[in-house]
Amino acid sequence: MPPSRPSHDVRFVLRQLVEKDFKVRYRNMSLGIFWSLLNPLIMMTVMSFVFTVIFPNPEKLYPLFIMAGLLPYNFFSQSWSAATSSIVSNSTLVKKLSFPRELLPISVVLASSVHFFIQLALLMAAAVFFVGFSPLWALLPVIIVLHIIFTCGLALFFSALDVYYRDTQYVVESTTMVLFWVVPIFYSFEEVSRRSALLAELYSFNPLAAVIFLVRRVLIYQQNPGWVIIAKLGLISIAVFAVGLWFFRRMEREFVDHL
Repeated sequence: MPPSRPSHDVRFVLRQLVEKDFKVRYRNMSLGIFWSLLNPLIMMTVMSFVFTVIFPNPEKLYPLFIMAGLLPYNFFSQSWSAATSSIVSNSTLVKKLSFPRELLPISVVLASSVHFFIQLALLMAAAVFFVGFSPLWALLPVIIVLHIIFTCGLALFFSALDVYYRDTQYVVESTTMVLFWVVPIFYSFEEVSRRSALLAELYSFNPLAAVIFLVRRVLIYQQNPGWVIIAKLGLISIAVFAVGLWFFRRMEREFVDHL
């Protein structure tokens, strides 16, 4: 395991890694960061057309409803997938430099969070226009931070696993495809509750589903979601991060031998 570093050195390395990932992602794109806004807008437009014109949906403000589901999902799926290969794709750094290796997957998640914040700001601006501002929006930072912590936990676990089993990346990509339909992105949590109380309870323990539910409840419906589901999200997110960090630090001792 690499020797411990002063906290200011860790912050410097993390900042450099985040900046590197951010710049590399848009290095050869003519529209640059505009793509982080364009992609969810296209998906929102297509899904809104399908579920309001072809398959009518009673949900009011359906475009905002879709965006509130797509943005947390896109951040999660892109971060998890990219972070899973972060150790293997930076094998030269891992072999030649001494630094906390867990910063690699965490930096990928934090770089993706920059795009997430930009997209979320756009959604909040639209929400102000259509439904107005609510003091409940003060809960959004708590929800988003817990979402990032949960994603970092998975990133740590699976990036370490990917060093030993290179098909881990494909497992993650397949899982995110399944989650697109399993979590309530284009349908509501209330619809799940009407189908099955047991299923709704299981959904409440799914951190991604919980985040989408909370963002919609606070941002669009402007209703207090209660502390039970936030507490569940907090406990699961922190537990996943702790397990991910423990697993990563245990497995990193032999990273060099497998890269």
